[in-house]
Amino acid sequence: MTTAAPATIHGFEFRSLDGAAPVPLADFAGKVVLIVNTASRCGFTPQYAGLQQLHETYAGRGLVVLGFPCNQFGAQEPGSAEDIAEFCERNYGVSFPLNEKVDVNGANAHPLFRFLTTALPGVLGTQPIKWNFTKFLVDREGVPFRRYAPTTAPADLEKDIEALLG
Repeated sequence: MTTAAPATIHGFEFRSLDGAAPVPLADFAGKVVLIVNTASRCGFTPQYAGLQQLHETYAGRGLVVLGFPCNQFGAQEPGSAEDIAEFCERNYGVSFPLNEKVDVNGANAHPLFRFLTTALPGVLGTQPIKWNFTKFLVDREGVPFRRYAPTTAPADLEKDIEALLG
């Protein structure tokens, strides 16, 4: 007997940046979720400001922004959980959830990112994430909706966010 692959993100869980108890993504059922692999020493790091702006603008209507620090691209997230939290708060006022540092590609990729990259392949159908600040927008039912390149500014997601929020 084979188990069918999940159709939504709700079957996955992650740990918050402080390593506390697992957080089931089912906790976000009914919310629009924006999942982003992040890094503190990347040319795209200023996107934290745009992600925070999306959080402030749309959280009250049901948007959840989730940042997943990743050190797989140019070792641009080498710090500890404390370093990451302090950097993001001090430089960008980040108040959306940051989560435990994860791999997004390869044998040790977090299962959530394996699911997202399969559900929403990138350019020319490639699955691996190419760089930091790749974004995945998920609808209220937990179904992956759209993948965005690292070069896509957070503000450019507003039309899609608005559509999913209804």
